Amino acid sequence: MQVHQHKDAMDYKELRNPSQPADTPDGFVSEIRSIIDQARSNAVRSVDFCRVRMYWNIGKRIFEEEQHGKERADYGTYLIRNLAKRLEPEYGSGFSVRQLERSRQFYRLYPIASTVRTQLNWSQYKMLIAIADADKREYYELEAINNSWTGRELERQINSMLYERLLLSNDKEAVLAVARKERIPESPMEIIKNPMVLEFLGLERQPAYYEKDLEKAIITHIADFLLELGKGFSFVARQKRILVEDDEYFVDLIFYNRLLRCFVIVELKTGKLTHQDLGQLQMYVNYYDRYEKTPDENPTIGILLCTSKNAPLSGWPYLKTTKPYSPANISSIYPLRNNLSVK
Repeated sequence: MQVHQHKDAMDYKELRNPSQPADTPDGFVSEIRSIIDQARSNAVRSVDFCRVRMYWNIGKRIFEEEQHGKERADYGTYLIRNLAKRLEPEYGSGFSVRQLERSRQFYRLYPIASTVRTQLNWSQYKMLIAIADADKREYYELEAINNSWTGRELERQINSMLYERLLLSNDKEAVLAVARKERIPESPMEIIKNPMVLEFLGLERQPAYYEKDLEKAIITHIADFLLELGKGFSFVARQKRILVEDDEYFVDLIFYNRLLRCFVIVELKTGKLTHQDLGQLQMYVNYYDRYEKTPDENPTIGILLCTSKNAPLSGWPYLKTTKPYSPANISSIYPLRNNLSVK
């Protein structure tokens, strides 16, 4: 009992907010709120994992029972349908034929109990077991844990084909090694996706957009945009004022990537892409390399998001990026779409 009391005391101390001393009314209430919020969060996680283990155990028993009647080709189907017929009226739709089939598949994919992750809930596991490719499934499982993705974020990344987009410019083993934390990303293409998918901006398809509308949509959905940009990004500034030979310019969006250890400049273009646009982006990159980058940081990266590659009214954005150690070399332009076909 003394050990438990000591642990509780340690947890309570960790929850204290040093900016609000406990001897003030606000500080005291803040600590109590933190205790309640943490307890609720722990309770939810505990319930979620209990549900995961329940379905795993159900799947295990179904799989074992199937082996007794394996001489009958249709025994597994009969077993699950009969089980659902008995359980669903008593326990609800969580024990339907479909859910019991998922449970069996869950056990088949994760036959060792210790490989079931406590950080993931049943909704997330349902998405994972629907992925047939083992490497792809492992990637999303690891990234969901590494980045603390919610169920909605995991679903969004799967639907936007994040894994396939990374494979367009990276080796599969390199992508998995980063997810397994066996190596740190070394180039922008290991982090920044080509193409990018920005469906969360909620922009309606129309003949033209104003750059300020696109920028406003990105700022409004900055958390989603950072997630789409990739690992390690943080927002620095918007409409950053700089002076180049006494001329005033405003950089649309500036980010920093802690893994690549460099600034990332994002310029927005809603009209026809011109060499002047590329030149302006290059000027911003050069400025940041000269005046903002420290000697131990890597060269600045430039990304140009525009609604047209060479026709003013195409209606879909495109992505351009500079390579990390040769900012003058801007790579190919890729269409930004709501779906992606990978052959």
